[in-house]
Amino acid sequence: MIINNKRYFEKQPISYWLASAFMTNYPALEEDITVDIAIVGGGLAGIQCAYQLEKEGFKIAVLEATHIGHGASGHTTAKITSQHSLIYDKIQNQLGSELAKQYATANETAIHEIKKIAEENNIDCEYISQSSFVYTQQDEYLQKIHDEVKAASSLGIKASYIENIPFPIPIKGAVRFDNQAQFHPLKYLFSLAEIIHNKGVQIYEQTRIVDIEESDNYVIVTSHGKKITAEKVIIASHYPFYNKHGMYFARIYTSRTYIVGIRAKEKYPGGMYINAEKPTRSLRHQNIPGGELILVVGDEHKTGQGEDMNRHYGALIDFASEVFTIEDVPFRWSTQDCMTLDGIPYIGKFTSNTPNLYVATGFQKWGMTNSTVSSLILKDLIIKGESPWQDVYDPSRKTIAASTKNFIVQNADVAKHLVKGKLSSLDKDIDIQNGEGKVLEIDGNRVGAYRDEEGKLYLVNTTCTHMGCELNWNSAERSWDCPCHGSRFSYQGEILEGPSVSPLKVGHDVNTIEKLFKDDF
Repeated sequence: MIINNKRYFEKQPISYWLASAFMTNYPALEEDITVDIAIVGGGLAGIQCAYQLEKEGFKIAVLEATHIGHGASGHTTAKITSQHSLIYDKIQNQLGSELAKQYATANETAIHEIKKIAEENNIDCEYISQSSFVYTQQDEYLQKIHDEVKAASSLGIKASYIENIPFPIPIKGAVRFDNQAQFHPLKYLFSLAEIIHNKGVQIYEQTRIVDIEESDNYVIVTSHGKKITAEKVIIASHYPFYNKHGMYFARIYTSRTYIVGIRAKEKYPGGMYINAEKPTRSLRHQNIPGGELILVVGDEHKTGQGEDMNRHYGALIDFASEVFTIEDVPFRWSTQDCMTLDGIPYIGKFTSNTPNLYVATGFQKWGMTNSTVSSLILKDLIIKGESPWQDVYDPSRKTIAASTKNFIVQNADVAKHLVKGKLSSLDKDIDIQNGEGKVLEIDGNRVGAYRDEEGKLYLVNTTCTHMGCELNWNSAERSWDCPCHGSRFSYQGEILEGPSVSPLKVGHDVNTIEKLFKDDF
């Protein structure tokens, strides 16, 4: 089994998109400012919102905690598709044909909007039209495939049923969507950011937002105490950092998915593929200098839950070896997705009682079209007061009541891991090898410990600074991950993923461990 070939895991994971695009260098915010619209989050959703709204003459600031595109947008698989697994028959049955039509039209429009933006602005983002497929190897999913073809076709999507795909994978059947696409997400995003910046949109990197103060206007506060006053605010920070309204922490959970980029002896036949059953296996290709990269994706699990994370990469490599003759695995990375209770994103007013505060989150695993949809919906809501797709995406939608069971399941899981983390038995042995991380008990305290390759020891307080859950070690990414709401921290305590807005307390000496616990967050 290739999973045991350690040479594929010697390097730290890195996204191909980040490795093949230039690094942005926008300034940090160093003074108080006033704008018409403040957008929190510099990913595809935030930058595209700024692009759409700048054309309407607004004074806009985009505020990014790290570098634009370095979150979910830089770790995606970059399928531009309205084919979101088997979703249309589900929406029709649960919410009705009208809302299913809204969802289908919105995502089909998004495919064309990305192409239109790229062409109008001469953005070379390697946009390629592709067909997209959902296949099954199990009899129990075959009727669902047929139902999806019927539902999607009735909603105006060019969908068809097929019996074979061009891989040595025996299938029962598949649904095919035509006129879908793929691209290089960061070449698109970085070019779009440069365009809007040249037109006057203020972009600030290394500017983490930690709070929103409500008065006549909104006042956004950074981690360095700078303030942005804005009439309207869009929270496009992946997982909403703001907890005062909306209870998003109870309506979103996070999922991690793994990607390996392989070089294979065989030529990739084209198309984008994903199976209907679990474990998920997804395929697409990317042209790269000197050949092509085949992206093999799947093996998802809730963030912060699981054992040795490298086994997920290994499982994907094992799958790839059954389909292709692998010559190399030059890239591997993982991504984090915000999942909603009913499988539909939250795009619109943050709550029904916050008319000038908007949110775009919960894109599931389909952020390329849904981030574009969010920019179009929010532009319409801000300019016109309404959008033709607002009902299906409304964060306050009444139809979400149908997801009560999922609400109970997900929040019971949060409670379980909150208690489990506090009560779990800990390792009292501080003999940690280079490159190893574990949770220890030191002087009665739960301490996260990691020793780097040079032998330096890093200690952290493993209580998540968001809502107090206990973090778990992620061996593949060398990070501390929260099993409750998905916050992630580096072994040095820095924030890697929200919703947390405060870093972990850190130390380097077991003899001064009490410093980690003097003032709990």
